[in-house]
Amino acid sequence: MHGVPETMLQTLYARAAYSKKRNAKFCDDKAVEIVSHMDYDFSMAKKDAMMSKGVIARTVLLDRMVGDFIRENPKGTVVNIGCGLDTRVYRLKTPPSVRWYNLDLPETIEVRRLFLSEDGPVSMIAKSAMDESWAEEIKDPEGRVLVILEGLVMYLWEEDVKKILSIIGRRFGQAEVIMETMNPWVIKNMKEKSIEATKARFTWGIWSGKELEHISPKYTWVRDVSLVEGMKAIMPVYHLFGWIPVVRNISNKLVVLRKG
Repeated sequence: MHGVPETMLQTLYARAAYSKKRNAKFCDDKAVEIVSHMDYDFSMAKKDAMMSKGVIARTVLLDRMVGDFIRENPKGTVVNIGCGLDTRVYRLKTPPSVRWYNLDLPETIEVRRLFLSEDGPVSMIAKSAMDESWAEEIKDPEGRVLVILEGLVMYLWEEDVKKILSIIGRRFGQAEVIMETMNPWVIKNMKEKSIEATKARFTWGIWSGKELEHISPKYTWVRDVSLVEGMKAIMPVYHLFGWIPVVRNISNKLVVLRKG
């Protein structure tokens, strides 16, 4: 496994390693378990502090945001696009009344099935996010719908992102989307050692989630949440300089969009 699918192993390790720390903001028992059974050289991930801190910051924020959605929508539907070896559905102790779909490429889902058995309210879809047929596998939702795009779109192109949003828009009359984005300067000028080792490349970024209204007019931009907010939880020093615009802008953002 190489390229973008391999990046899931780096982020998995980051969550597992952090979960063993005293006073960790979350404990990902599933990630720890999977890493302990995996025959893979995680040495690059161990050395890449920048990647690890970013993964932890976005995990803290997304757990909070997705957790809020689940509490407010106990019969909602969550579609996790580009899931990799994400274990949020377990970490949040998601109730069985919530339908949760983990979607990724067939080769990625094949690896996921080695470590996780998912059926019933939690299920897997082995298809590309750009394959329109994945939407047909989502049951008609009883409540609101949340679609998560974590750690994915920075490896795509604008037309790919536009197509994914179009598929979501056609399938769901109402949906909320949380999409992690990078800014164009970071795409061009910054590298993460462990990600580079997989031969994956960052290709697309935006300065603000507001730009997505022009890419996909059916959506309304709600807000951008800088990963600085997550860094504050794990590195208190960010409370001192996290308000500086250049610091906030250089960090990835969790863009919240609403359709319908």
